[in-house]
Amino acid sequence: MVSPAPSPAPVRINLRSLKALCVDANPMGLDILSQTLLGFGVDRIFRAPNVEEAKAILKKDTIDMILCDAQLGEESGPDFVRWLRTSRLDPNCHAPIFVITGHAIEPEVVNARDCGSNFIITKPLSPAILMQRILWVAGADRPFIESDHYTGPDRRFKFEGVPTELAAGRRKSDGSSTLGEPTGANMSQEELDGMVKPQRLSL
Repeated sequence: MVSPAPSPAPVRINLRSLKALCVDANPMGLDILSQTLLGFGVDRIFRAPNVEEAKAILKKDTIDMILCDAQLGEESGPDFVRWLRTSRLDPNCHAPIFVITGHAIEPEVVNARDCGSNFIITKPLSPAILMQRILWVAGADRPFIESDHYTGPDRRFKFEGVPTELAAGRRKSDGSSTLGEPTGANMSQEELDGMVKPQRLSL
């Protein structure tokens, strides 16, 4: 009789040494982001209620991870991400960036994806989903691309299967779009992941 394979050991990650930046124009949203990271053990959290304060923090301190709302007032979250990716503020311009959105319609998701973010996460924010995405970024070892049309994590990979902690999904065709008023139905987190996660294609 063949014994069943042992279950994989749970993944453990220590986030205590990280410096995280939370950017959200809504005070309650800023509290939720901060409290979620505190629950993960992160104890060095910078809070910015607008783009100007976020830029000032990034120019002064080294940041390891950024949580950014998609709507930041006059400047959108993707605009802020695009600025950082092309800012040459090394190493901050290479930091993992998670865009949080309450309007997960396809044009906004495409815009947030193509600005150079690592993942897009829908509201209400789920700590479990956020931790899964952090683990994915920590273990993906993705090259960083700098070109005239895109600056951010590379999404071109050979197929090796979808990580077990992520929901399966497919990437839609690339495109470009600008943020506008929300129209159409919100995408699910699974559909959203399918558009954002790197593609692993058989060659």
